[in-house]
Amino acid sequence: MKKKIMILGAGIYQVPLIRKAIEYGLSPVVVSIPGDYPGFALADTCCYLDTRDFEQVLEAARRERIAGICTSGTDVAVRTIGYVCEALNLPGLSRAAACTVTDKYLMKTAFASHQVRTAPFQKAASLEDALAAAKAIGYPVMIKAVDSSGNRGISRADFPSQAAGAYESARKVTRRPYVLVEKYLSGIEIGVDGFIENGKIRLLLPHEKFVLQRKNATVTAGHAFPYHAGKEVQEDLTLQIHKAVIAAGLDHCAFNADVLVLDNQAWVLEIGGRAGATCIPELISQYCGFDYYRKILDCAVGKPINFLTSSPIPCMARLLFSPVDGVLTAIDAPYLTHLKNQGILAQLDYPVGAAVRGVQNGTDRLGQLIMQTEDSKVLEQAHTELCRHIKVNGKTLEELWEN
Repeated sequence: MKKKIMILGAGIYQVPLIRKAIEYGLSPVVVSIPGDYPGFALADTCCYLDTRDFEQVLEAARRERIAGICTSGTDVAVRTIGYVCEALNLPGLSRAAACTVTDKYLMKTAFASHQVRTAPFQKAASLEDALAAAKAIGYPVMIKAVDSSGNRGISRADFPSQAAGAYESARKVTRRPYVLVEKYLSGIEIGVDGFIENGKIRLLLPHEKFVLQRKNATVTAGHAFPYHAGKEVQEDLTLQIHKAVIAAGLDHCAFNADVLVLDNQAWVLEIGGRAGATCIPELISQYCGFDYYRKILDCAVGKPINFLTSSPIPCMARLLFSPVDGVLTAIDAPYLTHLKNQGILAQLDYPVGAAVRGVQNGTDRLGQLIMQTEDSKVLEQAHTELCRHIKVNGKTLEELWEN
C-alpha cells in the first residue's frame, strides 16, 4: 500500500511537488479551499479545507493516516505543517518555529534577540502607530503585512502621505491586528535557499534575484544560480543565515531567506520554513544535479537525505507577467516546443481563454522561463522573444510592456 503524503496547497507552486510525489510512488492527499486549482486534478485524495485551519487539517491527516506533510512556495500553510507534525510526531519543523517564520514581527524579534543583522523595525497596530514608527525609524520605510508571501501587502513609503496608503494595503491582506514598519535599505537583494536537518545546515545556496518594480512595490521576477560575491561577503552571509536559522528554531525542513547585501555585509530581511517560489526548486535541481522536490518529500516521510552534488551548472529563470488585466488570447505552442528542443523550459500556467491579472505581486505570474546560462543578457533576450509569442487582449506581452 502506498504511503500517503499530505500536500498543503493545490496551486501552481505545489503542482510540481504533487507530480513528484506520484512519480516517487507516494499517494498525494492535496488540501486547499475549493477552487479551480490544478493540483486537485492530480491528487489521489482531495480535502477541500482552508490550509490555515489547524484542527480540520489535523483531523484529515489522522483520517488519511498520512506518512508526512509538506508544501512548497507558500508561507500560508507553514503554521499548519508545524501543528500537524507536532501533533502526529511526523518529521518537520516545530509548531513554535512555524509560528515564528510566518509572522514577520515575531521573526524580526527573534533575529534581534540572536544578534542577526537585520533592518530596524517596529510593530504598528494602527495608522497612528505606523506613522509614529516610520518617523522614529526614519523614511524611507517598508510597511509589510506580517503574514503574507509573494510580496503581497508590502510597500515602500518615502513620505507620511505614502505611509498611509502602504499601511492600508498591508491591513487589507493581513489576518493579524498589526503590521511591520521596517527601515528601507538600499543594497542588493538576493535569495538564499537551503536545508536543515538534525540541527545542521546540510545545504546553503545563495542566488541572485531579478525584481520588477510596480509603483511602490517590488515583485520578485526570477533568480540566478550561483550568486557571485567575494569571500568576505560569502562568509558573512553564511554566518548571518546560520544565526537566522537558529533564531527561528528551524529544523527538518527546507528554508528560504531574503537577504540584502550592503557594504559587504549581509542583512537578513526574512526567512521561511519551506522551499522558495519563483522556480527555485527547479533551479536548485538543475544547478546541483539532484531533484530538490524529492529531497522535500524524503524529509517529510523521514527518509535520510543525501545532498551530494555534481559539478554545478549555472542556470537562471524569469517569470512571465502581464502589465494589464485581460484574457490570454494566444500561445505559440510550436515555439514552446522549439525552446524545449533547445533545452529551455518555457511553460504557461494558463490555457488560451483564461482571465489574467496585471502584475501586482508574485502570484500574478502567467508562466516561467528556465534555462542553463550564466549570462543574464542571454536570459533577457530569450524572455523578450518569448513575450513576442504570447498574447493578452490580442497584443503580445512585448507590446503591452512597451506601452
